[in-house]
Amino acid sequence: MIRKNYILCFLLVLVICGCKQKTANQEPKTETEEELVQRALEIHKKVLTVDTHADTPLRMIEPGFDMSVRHDPNETGSKVDYPRMKEGGLDAIFFAAFVAQDIRDDDGNSRAKALCLQMIDSVKASTERNSDVVGLALNPDDAYALEKEGKRAIYVGIENGYPIGSDLSNVEEYYDKGVRYITLVHSSNNDLADSATDENGTEHGGISEFGAKVVGEMNRLGIMVDISHGNDSVFYDAIKLSKAPIIASHSNARSVTDHRRNMTDEMLTLMAENGGVVQLTMLADYLREAPPNIERDSAMAALRANMKPISEMTDEERSALRKQFQEINETYPNPPATVKHVADHIDHIVKVAGIDHVGIGCDFDGGGGIQGIFDASEVMNITIELVRRGYTEEQIEKIWGGNLIRVFKEVQEIAAKMGSDESA
Repeated sequence: MIRKNYILCFLLVLVICGCKQKTANQEPKTETEEELVQRALEIHKKVLTVDTHADTPLRMIEPGFDMSVRHDPNETGSKVDYPRMKEGGLDAIFFAAFVAQDIRDDDGNSRAKALCLQMIDSVKASTERNSDVVGLALNPDDAYALEKEGKRAIYVGIENGYPIGSDLSNVEEYYDKGVRYITLVHSSNNDLADSATDENGTEHGGISEFGAKVVGEMNRLGIMVDISHGNDSVFYDAIKLSKAPIIASHSNARSVTDHRRNMTDEMLTLMAENGGVVQLTMLADYLREAPPNIERDSAMAALRANMKPISEMTDEERSALRKQFQEINETYPNPPATVKHVADHIDHIVKVAGIDHVGIGCDFDGGGGIQGIFDASEVMNITIELVRRGYTEEQIEKIWGGNLIRVFKEVQEIAAKMGSDESA
């Protein structure tokens, strides 16, 4: 009897071992495309998503433009409104009050400041009118608090330091108005810094003496220093001058796409050492190399040379201008930029600077918008591509908002310390 039980036990062990061996040899189940997309959308919904750059205030000062209404981007050119932020799962956004560079004298500075304040006030008025779905955000944690309420967080920035003029006190006035980052310069040199794209070349050799004072004031107040659009010397000067980490609110990797607006590997390495963050932008020319398109460039240049400022156009004139731009693009098309190009840049920045130093700044309503990420309703496609490339939820959380929020907090902490040191 004992021998029989022993034999039965031995046979049972063989069966169990055989089952385990069979299970171990089975190939893991392959995830279908539908399952991958669903998993990506769940991650996208779970993490805080922050877009650091949209020129939407230019739209918001247009008479009759309503952010609570869903606009068709093909008909109106608009890339962001509150319904499309919700559709795309975009939790927070920085609306940049952009003022194009003009004459650098007292009259020009006054006009620039007036327009800047008009745009900031339009953002604040819009959030108040739509307080059931959005809220004005001033501090890093506001984005999380508003997300818990089911609302979108609206931050304010300034693109181009031109509205500061020559008056340092304007920096604090803008901070009091809610501004939390300032892009020092835009497409032409100003009194603060040199542009990467000014046809006349450098003027200050980077950041000017007055610009250095502006950076110091931004550090004191807790405003993030944004070096996008600055030339290479501006980046290196900002790294040396700023007591807090800096940001590039909408810039890409130059090793992937050779454009003066993009950042070299050396810059990316220094950005990591600085503790800052580079926010990927959805502008086609910064994402992929395009062959020369002289006819298109000439047509665009001729159209821009004869157009008056958008803020001075009637609705009919703006509509006609959009149609003209669309006709040029259709007549002389450039190869499209895609979500894969975006992920290629993210991959490269992660490789050079690390996962803690990359984010998203789409530049919607300022030229941003590519195939698959044409407006705010499609930003989840970035997450889907990142999941497809093997990024984890933790990594995606950092890319979509965690890294920027970390820098934002550090900037505020350093400002608080500077304030306490002054009062000691």
